[in-house]
Amino acid sequence: MSESIRSNRGVLLALTCVGQFMVLLDNTIVGAALPTMQLKLHTTLTGLQWIVDAYVLVVAMLLLAGGVLADRFGRKRLFLTGVAVFTLASLLCSIAPTLGWLITARILQGVGAAALSPASLALLASAYPQPQERVKAIGLWAGLSGVGLAAGPVAGGVLTDTFGWPSIFLVNLPIGVISLLAGMRVLGESRNPAAPTLDMAGQALSILGVGALTFGLIAAGDHGWGSPLILGSLAAAAVLLASFVAVEARAATPMLPLRLFGRRLFTVSNTAMVVVGFSLMGSAFFFSQFFVFVQGHSVLRAGIETLPSTLAMVVTSPYAGRIAARFGFRVVVTAGLALAAVGLLTLSTVHHDTGYGNVWWRLAIVGIGFGLTMSPLTGAAVSSVNPQDGGLASGVSSTARQIGAILGVAVLGAIVRTRQTHGATFETGLDTAFLAAGIVTAAGAILTGLWLVRKHAAEPPAPPRAQSPGSAHSPATGR
Repeated sequence: MSESIRSNRGVLLALTCVGQFMVLLDNTIVGAALPTMQLKLHTTLTGLQWIVDAYVLVVAMLLLAGGVLADRFGRKRLFLTGVAVFTLASLLCSIAPTLGWLITARILQGVGAAALSPASLALLASAYPQPQERVKAIGLWAGLSGVGLAAGPVAGGVLTDTFGWPSIFLVNLPIGVISLLAGMRVLGESRNPAAPTLDMAGQALSILGVGALTFGLIAAGDHGWGSPLILGSLAAAAVLLASFVAVEARAATPMLPLRLFGRRLFTVSNTAMVVVGFSLMGSAFFFSQFFVFVQGHSVLRAGIETLPSTLAMVVTSPYAGRIAARFGFRVVVTAGLALAAVGLLTLSTVHHDTGYGNVWWRLAIVGIGFGLTMSPLTGAAVSSVNPQDGGLASGVSSTARQIGAILGVAVLGAIVRTRQTHGATFETGLDTAFLAAGIVTAAGAILTGLWLVRKHAAEPPAPPRAQSPGSAHSPATGR
């Protein structure tokens, strides 16, 4: 291979890692700034939920479409479009004078992330056609961009404490502009002429259905569970999601082929991934708020204090696939979920006077537990389907985690708000939320454990592998 080709592929790898780094950084950097946002924007817990879920909702619903659009219209084109939209949206977030403006800009950020993330992985898969090289490249892509997860809490705390909450979005501007200029000059275009058409009906129904469900769960804290608005929203969600299933069952090229769920390993791994997203994102939403509002710490200190969770996850995740290959998917996932459940249940017992020396290890246990689950779950989903469906299976796995995250922030937030409406303190509401997250995670561990004792020799899982160049989706978008 010539030096110029190696150099170009190295630059491509760097650009795709930087793009995904921005997406992942925005998942954790926002959490550190939530307490300050609540004070400066004069909003409630409901407003904070929308700041997080507006972004995650759009990413979850458009992620699969982003992969199809990249294949059809060009990976470079969609990647650069995603970077441009994400960067512009970050600027709009930083100058938001009101909560409504910020939420709208976060939706636009989600659109950019849903285009950028799958296109970056598709570019990488196309540039590395040899399976062994591709596995190494995707491993670097996941590892280097995953630094954004660990850097988020500390960066968010430092920036918010020093320059104010808008700076957590302004940090994306130089990264985005440099990536855009370098990408226009260096990246080559590639596409898949055989890519399927976009399932517009399924896309619309999924967005409306999950959006209505999210609205009902979040707004219930303000309007009450018996409110006609909430009941109507939840009923509309049920009808829309049932219509989505009916449309997908009849569509020629569905965005979510229901036939995949005929494989038990695929169904169980994605169910467990919803649990991971629910408990991980739902609990992480409150980490900084606990340290700031319950223990009275500064935003900077709170950002540093939440680090054990993300750092433990980033350190553990790269080894999870190897451990699963040796001991089996079900054993590792069951153990990981059980460990995370223990961490969350112990977090439900911390209070305003609990010393940090008795808190950090609980956060670390949560991070280690979830770090052990995500890579094996994606690998199991991919290995359970035919090779040509590998990219789609990985995309569905990412979407499952994102949907779990949406529900986690909405449901656990609703639990805290409901407890407060009945006279409980914010601290007591947090205890209940962590308890609920721990119970859900324990139920996920039991589900996987029960499946473990049954005979499924026909579906042996494999460690995570690279997706086909023609259809790649991000296994690491947003957490």
